[in-house]
Amino acid sequence: MGYICEICGKHPRVGNKVSHSNIKTKRTWNPNIRRVKAVVDGTTRHIHVCAKCLKAGKVKRAVQSSKTGLPFRIPKRGLGFDNT
Repeated sequence: MGYICEICGKHPRVGNKVSHSNIKTKRTWNPNIRRVKAVVDGTTRHIHVCAKCLKAGKVKRAVQSSKTGLPFRIPKRGLGFDNT
């Protein structure tokens, strides 16, 4: 699996690192791959996607639900919020 985007197929590229004295050494450029929970064919699963595809909206992210079912965390009392 490794560093491959499942949407666009982006993968590591190989090239040369060139020093000031023009000495060339092999190196790799890895894509910015993220493991995200997405909806694929109606099911939710983890896929590896590059950041460019995420920003372009090519991935339908799954809705993350909390354990309590609430959309956000309720702050504790005494923090300046009125939770009576």
